[in-house]
Amino acid sequence: MRLSIWPGIERPYREILDMSRHAADTGWDGVYLADHFMPNVDPGEDDTEPLLECGSVIAALGAVVPRVRIGTLVYGITYRHPAVLANMAATVDHITDGRFVLGVGAGWQINEHEQYGLELGPLRTRVDRFIEALQVLHGLLRSPRTTFHGSYYRVTDAVCEPKPVQDPLPILIGAKGEKRMLRVVAEYADIWNAWGDPDLIARKSALIDQHCADLGRSPKSIERTAQAMTTLTDDIPDQGARPLIGGSPARLAEDIARYREIGLDELIIPDDLLGSSSAERLRSMDVIRGLM
Repeated sequence: MRLSIWPGIERPYREILDMSRHAADTGWDGVYLADHFMPNVDPGEDDTEPLLECGSVIAALGAVVPRVRIGTLVYGITYRHPAVLANMAATVDHITDGRFVLGVGAGWQINEHEQYGLELGPLRTRVDRFIEALQVLHGLLRSPRTTFHGSYYRVTDAVCEPKPVQDPLPILIGAKGEKRMLRVVAEYADIWNAWGDPDLIARKSALIDQHCADLGRSPKSIERTAQAMTTLTDDIPDQGARPLIGGSPARLAEDIARYREIGLDELIIPDDLLGSSSAERLRSMDVIRGLM
């Protein structure tokens, strides 16, 4: 089972870079970044915490951080036309010499769409639009030319050159909806990602297997990745609905073992609860790596 780190994009770039280099130097397998422009807060709450733009940081890390896979968790498809995103992804795959993971999702954060005038729409619309975006991405990244005329996107005899170094460049889909989104995973994803403890991930993974069977696709062709809030101490604030693992190194080792037992391919560790300073977070990374 691979182990990857997820630095927060609210960190200064220098701290994200230090964490990413530390991951590369100490045996971690990947570095992932989220794609948001502002905190997810309700109207009237402070939305001014600075967040770095995901695509720019991914490209910067790819140029200077060796060895580890570098990916997005996940690009919101409503923020960039899929043709633009395909060209971005192919370029970053060249910058990293074939280490990029293109993580995409249907979009969900309301305040970003409202402030930037981006259409989000009801859930059905989001999924329909996302399926079209995936068809455009698949075509541009994997075929010489692509023509697709849908309700949301239209490309005609379109090229995306150079193609990625990887053939194919892996497309990760972040999804939890069991009726439609997990079927989308079964049809279009190379990698699936979701928040969840081992029991939840195992249950949803089994549903992906069933969708694969319905589509005539081998379930083994889709890697399974997951994350949960991760801590090495019991002294933590309430995490709300987000799953939480650890509480001590011993308990975290047990949780990691449970993910391994369900056949998870990659466990991704958010850095939110790993320490209040950069030095503390790096020390926590070393403890976690030692549990593997």
